[in-house]
Amino acid sequence: MKHHRKLLILTLPIFLAACEASVSEKYKSRTAGFAAVAQNSKSITGKKTVWVQSQEQAHMLNKQVHKMVHRKTISADTAVQVALLNNKGLQAAYADIGISASDVWQESLLENPVVSIGVLGINAPELGAYRAIEGMIAGNLLDAHTRKQRIALADTNFQAAQMNAVNATLSLAAETRTAWINAVSAFETVSYLRKAAVASDASSELAAKLGGTGALGKAGQAREHAFNAELAAQTARARLDARVAKENLTRLMGLWGVEVDYFVPNRLPSLPRSIPRSRSIEKVALQNRVDLKIAKLGLEATAKAYGLTETTRLVTDLELIAGFEKERELDGGAVVSDTTPQLELEFAIPIFDTGKARMRKAELSYMRSANMLAEKAVNVRSEARVAETTYHSQYELARHYRDTVVPLRTVVEQEALLSYNGMITNTYELLSDIRDKLGSQLMASNAKRDFWLAKANLKSAIYGGMGGSAGAAGGDATIAAAGGAGH
Repeated sequence: MKHHRKLLILTLPIFLAACEASVSEKYKSRTAGFAAVAQNSKSITGKKTVWVQSQEQAHMLNKQVHKMVHRKTISADTAVQVALLNNKGLQAAYADIGISASDVWQESLLENPVVSIGVLGINAPELGAYRAIEGMIAGNLLDAHTRKQRIALADTNFQAAQMNAVNATLSLAAETRTAWINAVSAFETVSYLRKAAVASDASSELAAKLGGTGALGKAGQAREHAFNAELAAQTARARLDARVAKENLTRLMGLWGVEVDYFVPNRLPSLPRSIPRSRSIEKVALQNRVDLKIAKLGLEATAKAYGLTETTRLVTDLELIAGFEKERELDGGAVVSDTTPQLELEFAIPIFDTGKARMRKAELSYMRSANMLAEKAVNVRSEARVAETTYHSQYELARHYRDTVVPLRTVVEQEALLSYNGMITNTYELLSDIRDKLGSQLMASNAKRDFWLAKANLKSAIYGGMGGSAGAAGGDATIAAAGGAGH
């Protein structure tokens, strides 16, 4: 028996070391699972992502970001790249991958044995130090039996964490692109309102001069002055909206200090000549949506948890305890010791808790996950259809303003100017036509912004990471109500 006990003590560390070696390196790496996240994210966004885990990496990224933004006019692609490199919230999402990898690693290890040593009959008068000593080692048999199932469940959660990280990356990219569009559109609105303010100032000044000569009544003067004042307030509001929109972009890119000294373009890119129409947008979305893949992994994890619960339905704790007991006694004035081996099996008798409640809970959890997955698939189809329809509708609307409304207003303005030079029309009608043209240009700018937002949302509807919505920049900016109406 002594030989067997010594052999157990000697082989136990070797056995544990073997268990340690069986853990896959992909779970023990400092960047466990991130390579797949970076590859998937780059294939969709075309941008690089980094999981920062050292001061050196952080310093290099700071220098890279400084070169990209400091006193530079940044494009939408640059803004997205900076956000993916510099946003700290995204780094927190990447840390969840490492946490889930650690869970798989932990589940891959056997539960540590519990060792207990007891000394009985201490200071017995006839025996001296003690009467008996016993040593026990307890191991959880159920833990070893369910080890493969628990590893499979943890690995599914690990895959879900990777998909969640990809979705977080896509969400940040979509939000940043939307914020860039809103910021540029806001500054473009400010430029149009400034042009309107020039015409309004001229109208107000002319009204004051005509009022001094008695050629214009007080009501007419007040109408022009009121319009000028309202336009000034609207311009101030637009400047504030532009600053707030740019600050939102700055926040998403994670910039602070001197790095906030950057610029955005004064106007959005022009509309493309044409845009393609997809006939299988629902199929493409179902194949690529990352959040749908996450829901599928959630259902898979619930199924594995259900199987694990079924395995442990009756017995939740099964321990095998092995050890020895060494007892001493007096025999003819001499102390004689006797060592006997012990073997125990401990488990809870399923009399009151037969596991039905846990099985019912697991069953309902699976049904809930299945229904949520079905609902998600329906929603993905609908979101893809809406995004596709909105994308093409916004394109047609923006083209209508660009090709029809604005040119017509330009013709009206030019003809009004000719009539004014020929003294056929008066000054107020000319100024009114100029304001109407600026109003049309502003609406055309809003329609162009909504098109680019719809394009960004279409990509999110296909791949996931639903970002901002069209018109999220604070509503449509329009020219203030024409105070010169009736002139």
